[in-house]
This record gives sequence, structure tokens and C-alpha cells, in this order.
Amino acid sequence: MKKLISGVITAFILFSAIPAQLSAASASPSVPSTPVNTAATAETTVMMERLYEIKAMDLSAMSSTEKRQLRKEVRAIKSDMRAASEGVYLSVGAIIIIILLLILIL
Repeated sequence: MKKLISGVITAFILFSAIPAQLSAASASPSVPSTPVNTAATAETTVMMERLYEIKAMDLSAMSSTEKRQLRKEVRAIKSDMRAASEGVYLSVGAIIIIILLLILIL
């Protein structure tokens, strides 16, 4: 069992070092595979500015209906920004589970 664990750790270290060596050997400049959508980035900056404006507002002078409308607007902006992010996010717990499963399989 001790040999297996040391072998897995050694393999993990070796495989994590290989991509760094391969990327250092390439001499051609890297070009992004997908073009950056400037309209989407402009929309996100506008949304972020609106969120900062809402955060800077004095809410004590507003009525409860106005506060409710602002909360709904903030939720809508945040959900739009999450939908536009197009990324895959893993939590720390998920990463630990994946690593443990890989260790058990190997």
C-alpha cells in the first residue's frame, strides 16, 4: 500500500511538470481560439457600473417599494452576469473529491 501511494504521488508530480516543459518549448505566439466579444464586455461593464451606483446610494431615504425594486434589479443583473460568464467553476470540496477518486482508481 505504501508503494502504491508513493507511486501515485510520484506520477502526479511528474505529470504536473510535463505540461510546463511542453509550453516552454513552443516558440510560436499563442492566439486565442475564440474572439473576444466586445459587446458582451461592454454590457458587463455597464452592469458593474450600475451595481456600484446602487451600492453607493443612500437607502435610508427610500421607501420600501423602491428598495424592493432595487433588490430585484440587483438580482437580475447578477443572474445576467452569471449567465454571460460561460465558465466552469469547481469548489474546493469538489476538487478534493475528484483527487480522492483519482487516487482510489489509480
